[in-house]
Amino acid sequence: MDARQQLQAAAALGTVNGEHGSFGGRQLFLTRDSAEIGLPMRFALFVPPQGAKGLLVFLAGLTCTEETFTMKAGAQRHAAELGLALLMPDTSPRGEAVSSLPGATASWDFGIGAGFYLDATQAPWATHWRMESYLMRELIPQVQAALGLDAARTGITGHSMGGHGALTLALRHPGAFASLSAIAPISAPSRCPWGEKALTGYLGADRDAWPAHDASALMQAQGAVPYPAGILVDQGLADKFLVEQLHPEALESACAAVGQPLTLRRHDGYDHGYYFIATVIGDHLAHHARRLID
Repeated sequence: MDARQQLQAAAALGTVNGEHGSFGGRQLFLTRDSAEIGLPMRFALFVPPQGAKGLLVFLAGLTCTEETFTMKAGAQRHAAELGLALLMPDTSPRGEAVSSLPGATASWDFGIGAGFYLDATQAPWATHWRMESYLMRELIPQVQAALGLDAARTGITGHSMGGHGALTLALRHPGAFASLSAIAPISAPSRCPWGEKALTGYLGADRDAWPAHDASALMQAQGAVPYPAGILVDQGLADKFLVEQLHPEALESACAAVGQPLTLRRHDGYDHGYYFIATVIGDHLAHHARRLID
């Protein structure tokens, strides 16, 4: 499938809300009805100029939308050079059907803009907060089919809450992704305030249900090394959330315990924001390209 065919197939995935030229490729913003969520969902998709040889899924962090990484990280430049398509989903359901739910907009770290990439089991969230099923059963397979790619050509990464999502989805769905990385991820949500709030609200107060959505716990429970070629994680040491919320050392210990190769790079002077993401994103795309593109 050439670039023109891929672009046509990508545009047919939903209603095109915007299309822009970017480094020779095309940046699309789309909306598509989701059977898993039960509502329309927005996402962004970049198709490189020469056609996609691989697909990288980027999961964004708290308060973000499908536009945040797409517009701020400068990833299209690297993706265009490498031949990677970029898929950027929204971070939660949105719209009138969910904005009126109690607590949906009361805080920035729960509800709208804070889907945590899991399927909620608690009312009222269980009906629409089905981000894991939406991504794994619906959006990612649809995009793979449209671009003529499969799991062997698909990688996943993310930032903060999205780093948590990338790690947990990759570990919960063996074989779904050929490569994995994260930037300043929430590495142990069972032991940080963001995670405790989200897991309690979405999964309930029984902490026995939480390790299934905790990257460090999931890694510790692996029976075999899930990513023998290695996982890349970048963390800024001036990140104000590092000590209380992120706990990269927990992931580092879990990887060491099971023999999972991990490159955890710690960067002096970098915080949690998009200046840091833009600084390291080229390395992350190259990390994935080495595994996704022959």
